[in-house]
Amino acid sequence: MTANPRSEPPAAPPKPIVLVGMMGAGKTAVGRRLAARFGLPFVDADEEIETAAGCSIADIFARHGEAAFRDGERRVIRRLLKTPACVLATGGGAFMDERVRQMIKELAISVWLKADIETLWHRVRRRSHRPLLNTENPKETLERLMQTRYPVYAGADITVESSESPLDETVERVVQCLERFLATDARS
Repeated sequence: MTANPRSEPPAAPPKPIVLVGMMGAGKTAVGRRLAARFGLPFVDADEEIETAAGCSIADIFARHGEAAFRDGERRVIRRLLKTPACVLATGGGAFMDERVRQMIKELAISVWLKADIETLWHRVRRRSHRPLLNTENPKETLERLMQTRYPVYAGADITVESSESPLDETVERVVQCLERFLATDARS
C-alpha cells in the first residue's frame, strides 16, 4: 500500500487519540507525525511521568518498583486525557491497567499499533532503557509480554499494523482508520 499524503490535513478528531502497543511498536514516531498531520500537540506519557517524578522510568522501577510506577502512570494519563485533543503515546504496560483502559474508552480513541516479534525485537534489542527487558533473555521476555498483552490490546478501538514499511505509510493507515472509525461513530 502506497501512502499518498494529502494536501490538506484531515479534520482533527474531537477527543484525544491514544496510541497503545508494545515497546518498539512505533508509538512515539507515529504519534509525532500523526499529531503533525492533525495539527494537534503530541504528548509522550513516559516523558510526562519522568518530568512529574523528576527521574527516569528505569530509576522509578529501581527505587520504587513497578507498582509505584503504574500508579504514577495512571495519574499522569488521567490528567493528560482531560486536556484538549492531542495525540498521546502511552507506555507498553499502560493499557494493561483496567482503570486506564476505562479512562481511555470514555475520554479518547485508542489505536493499537500492532507489530510482530521480529519487528519489535529489531527496534528494541540495542536499547538499554527498557526496564522490563533487563533480563537474561530479553527476546523471550518480549515474546511473553506479547502473549499477555496482545489479547488486551485487541480491545482498542482501532488496530493498525506497524511494520518495517515507511513510517509515513503507517501514519496514513492510522489516519484512514481514524476517519472510518469517526464516520461509523457519527452514524451510531
